[in-house]
Order: sequence, then structure tokens, then C-alpha cells
Amino acid sequence: MEQFSPILPVLADEDLDPRAAAVFEDIRATRQTDFINNFWRVLAHDPANLERTWGELKELMGEGTSLDPLVKELIYVAVSTVNNCTYCVRSHTAAARAKGASDQQLAEMQSIVAAANKTNRLAIGLQVPVDEAFS
Repeated sequence: MEQFSPILPVLADEDLDPRAAAVFEDIRATRQTDFINNFWRVLAHDPANLERTWGELKELMGEGTSLDPLVKELIYVAVSTVNNCTYCVRSHTAAARAKGASDQQLAEMQSIVAAANKTNRLAIGLQVPVDEAFS
């Protein structure tokens, strides 16, 4: 896996602004873990953005919405694959596995991502008109 130097340093708990520290406490309570990943630790340089991003993801990825939590993680992995975000592919694959995803499900999902990416590119390149039945 390619490693590179981050644009901003990964902040330790003792280096956090009070607003960022409050978000970290909410992440810990919500996820019932002491682990705060590097995404949040780098985003903590901008406490307002950290608050907004955590609030949105907490709501969208949490329980109690219409999509199953595993489905949400698989969607996240699929979009992260297309966007070539290694960090998100790895972190959300780990989350999907924690929610019960099997190797077979992950492999099948990646096959679907590849097929969709191919057919999307063909439709875009050929400028295929949208069928009236789909409108």
C-alpha cells in the first residue's frame, strides 16, 4: 500500500482544540471505542469542518435509517473505489467486515463496481440517449 506524507499532521488528543476534543468524545461514545482514526485526526485541524462532517456521517451511517448498515458500508466502499480513495476503501471495508461482510460479498461488490464503471463509460462515450421509459 502506498504511503505518503500527510498535508497536515495527524493530531494527538493532547493537541486538539476544545471543539475537536468534543467531537472525538462523541465519536468514541457513538462508536463505543477509544480508537479515533487518522481521517478524523487530520480533519481536526479545522474543528468546524470536523463537526459538520462528523454530524453528517453520524446521521447517514448510523442505525435507524432505511438502509441496512452493511449496505451503507458497501456503498461507501464502491464509491471510494471509483474515487480511488485507498484510505476510505480500507477503512470502510474494515467497517463492512465488522458488520458481517464476507470475502465473497466484497469480491462480488467490486465486480459490480467494475461492470458499472465500464458500462457508464460506454454510455458516456457513445452519448446513448436516455430511454423515455426511464424518464
